[in-house]
Amino acid sequence: MLTPAQHRYEKKRTQLFLVLSGIFISNALLAELIGVKIFSAEALFGLPGAQIPLLGGTKLDFNLTAGVIIWPVVFITTDIINEYFGKDGVKKVSILTVLLILYAFVVISAVTGLPPAQFWLDVNSSDMQGNAFDIDYAYNSVYRQGLGIIIGSVAAFLLSQFLDATVFHWLRRFTGSKKIWLRATGSTLVSQLIDSFVVLFIAFYAFGNWSLNQILSVALINYIYKFCIAILLTPLLYVAHYLIDRYLGAKESAELILEAAKESEA
Repeated sequence: MLTPAQHRYEKKRTQLFLVLSGIFISNALLAELIGVKIFSAEALFGLPGAQIPLLGGTKLDFNLTAGVIIWPVVFITTDIINEYFGKDGVKKVSILTVLLILYAFVVISAVTGLPPAQFWLDVNSSDMQGNAFDIDYAYNSVYRQGLGIIIGSVAAFLLSQFLDATVFHWLRRFTGSKKIWLRATGSTLVSQLIDSFVVLFIAFYAFGNWSLNQILSVALINYIYKFCIAILLTPLLYVAHYLIDRYLGAKESAELILEAAKESEA
């Protein structure tokens, strides 16, 4: 029988996991949906392409997948879940996220296959400038993603998440409860190196028509972005720790972290 204090703690612990899982899942799902777009970082600031020369005569521009904009939220949340709920917590939320992503793609495939209503086509037959416009084609092009993108994103996501959890707790053996910046940033840099290359290789090389040079150039830029953001956002980990310690209580928070570390090393 739990005491009132223990009951309050268990309730707060469950609510914390639900909030962190909600942030994790919503941003991971959004990143998957918007990730099909490749944007130019130079054009964002009105600059021409960098055209940095690489091996094989390839010119490297700062082109990134749109999903990287919010992906830092995912790996920061991963590190927080890792710290308080261990590898098991990361694996649970990662598997649930993959199932929800697959569910979303099934629903999108079904919806994009529905025959469009004629009046909907008629009222959306031209854009703001009066140019002919196929709204159904545009809708399907935006939402429908190929099998290769789905397989690549899911495979890369699971692999990187499991690797992140493992590296995080491997580093914790050397840092103990201190230097969260080292284990959080270190695990992110390793896992996102795999994620950045695997998803593009499977989606656009194995199943698509991109050249290997294009894969390497976009993946490299994506990773450089994630590398920089992981370092810049490190202070948010300490802010999150402070807020969680205030929410759970310093003693209870420390016990939860210790419990997560023991279970992860078992």
